[in-house]
Amino acid sequence: MAVCIAVIAKENYPLYIRSTPTENELKFHYMVHTSLDVVDEKISAMGKALVDQRELYLGLLYPTEDYKVYGYVTNSKVKFVMVVDSSNTALRDNEIRSMFRKLHNSYTDVMCNPFYNPGDRIQSSPGGPYSRVRIQSRWALLPVSDPVQVGPTSCVRSSPAGPLITW
Repeated sequence: MAVCIAVIAKENYPLYIRSTPTENELKFHYMVHTSLDVVDEKISAMGKALVDQRELYLGLLYPTEDYKVYGYVTNSKVKFVMVVDSSNTALRDNEIRSMFRKLHNSYTDVMCNPFYNPGDRIQSSPGGPYSRVRIQSRWALLPVSDPVQVGPTSCVRSSPAGPLITW
């Protein structure tokens, strides 16, 4: 089960962080921020080794006793970090890759929104479908409640406070 998802800007400030058990929110923020050092090390190692630049998935960044931290970086150096519960041993590497691809597609949709200013925090409505994230059947990243499908821009709604993500 994914317990925390973070989108980190190129300059290493958080654009979006959401954790499921809110009582451990500070712990997950700490895990995400400490994983940025590992992400930077892996990016610099990939640059020196001249590895295929299309490989965006960084893999397991580091495990802890209770959680595993995975990373993904876009071509524009935006980083995605996902903290997964270690007790889920059935979760394989290609399912994590798939979740990151879906997250990257959702991030791309947010960037395509004309009402979003790049670099601003990505906000989710408190009662929105991604206020809690869980992994359901076939380990796909799914919202708790289904968003209303209105058209190609249904993933983002605008509000006076900024864009609301409703993936």
